[in-house]
Parts: sequence; C-alpha cells; structure tokens
Amino acid sequence: MNAVDIDIRKILKLLPHRYPFLMVDRVLELEPQKRIKTLKNVTMNEPYFQGHFPGHPVMPGVMILEALAQSAGLLTFGADMERKENSLYYFVGIDGARFKQVVTPGDQLHMTVSVERYIRGIWKFKAFATVDDKVACEAELMCTVKQAD
Repeated sequence: MNAVDIDIRKILKLLPHRYPFLMVDRVLELEPQKRIKTLKNVTMNEPYFQGHFPGHPVMPGVMILEALAQSAGLLTFGADMERKENSLYYFVGIDGARFKQVVTPGDQLHMTVSVERYIRGIWKFKAFATVDDKVACEAELMCTVKQAD
C-alpha cells in the first residue's frame, strides 16, 4: 500500500458529507480500488457525546460504522481520486459487525478497508477500525455509487 497524505480539503471534494457527519479526517495510505487506511481524530466536540453517555462519553457504534463506510467510499475512486459530478455513494448492506472495545474522546480511530469484490455495481469491503492497534470494530460492508437526480 502506498503512503499518501490526502487531507481534509481533498476529502471534502470527494465525499458529500459535512459537519457533523463527516467521519474521515485524513487518508494515510491508499492502493486505489484495493485498500485504504484512514484516520478520524475523536474529540469531545463531537455532538453525539452530549447524550452518549453523559459523564462517560463513548463513540456510538453506528458512527464507527459510518466512518468505515466513508473510508470505503473513498476507496471506490480511481487512481485519479476525482469524483464524478452528481455521483453519490450509498451504503447498501452490512454483515458481521462486531464491536470489541469502546472508542472515547482523545482516541485516534484508524480505519483499514479492503475491497473483497465488485460485481454488478455493488462493492463489498472488509473493514476494521482500530485504536492503539487494537480492533474496536470489524464488519463487511456493501455499497454502490449512483448518479444523483
């Protein structure tokens, strides 16, 4: 896998997500349409920590899965890392999601996603989120890219 440094400005050009729902801060490594490693800095400023849980903030599992899905979305771009106008990335399925440790403010969430296959417009990925080299979440994700109206 090639070390790269795709920063937030480029990510904003590729993904349609915006605050408070953008879950990828940086791309660290990339082998286009094969494998990607991304980073999410988890801070106390995340709006979900107000209610999940007061006095004991824990990143919701669905937000970790969303970070993995956004990382997978970045992986669907070709080597040119350019987004086709009006294309949107849709999450269409998830299998085998497992949560193995909590993620809290101050953690760096590293996402590693690899392409398992691409058939008839559906991408299937194997995805892991780690904190300090310990698996926090793993799942198989399925996604598609469609043209928006």
